[in-house]
Amino acid sequence: MKIIGVGCGPGLMTEQAIKELRAARNVYGSERAIVLARPFLAPSCRVKSIDDFKSLHQLPKDSVVLSTGDPMLAGLGYLQGEVIPGISSLQIATARLHIPLSRVAVVVAHGRGHEKGMIDTVEELRRGKIVFLLADPKFDTEELYIRLRRLVLPLQVAVCENLGYPEEKITVAPVDKPPSPAAGLYSLVIGNF
Repeated sequence: MKIIGVGCGPGLMTEQAIKELRAARNVYGSERAIVLARPFLAPSCRVKSIDDFKSLHQLPKDSVVLSTGDPMLAGLGYLQGEVIPGISSLQIATARLHIPLSRVAVVVAHGRGHEKGMIDTVEELRRGKIVFLLADPKFDTEELYIRLRRLVLPLQVAVCENLGYPEEKITVAPVDKPPSPAAGLYSLVIGNF
């Protein structure tokens, strides 16, 4: 099995990923991942949309599984097989904001562990790190902002929406007047940057 990162938006796939997609015979992925990969798939390639990510380990060994962004950033990199990286939202956000990756701690609160995500964010900020927080529409940003203000640190918040897409938008503001994310694809960058 191959797990291929298709990037977090159009045009963010590596040459290696494109080469593997052109040779693929059986591809599985989310609708969003399939849209990003479709231009590189052979007409004879069988493509199946997946909703049940728990049974992916049962796919045939010659399968290609698509992962949006990079499989190792809250993606499908946990599956057994060769992982081919893609350009992640983390890479795009830090590049746009001119933040070295060595200063960043990643916190995942997407689809799970919202409370743990808040606790981890506060701990990393206390350590002096800049936090890249992967959240989802159900994540309570207002509660997070209340906790961040209690830290009494010079913090900024960047709401990064639709990274890599034409409608990409990054809004930066101090933690005392933080931006609110719209529904959809977003991440937060929080810290002294």
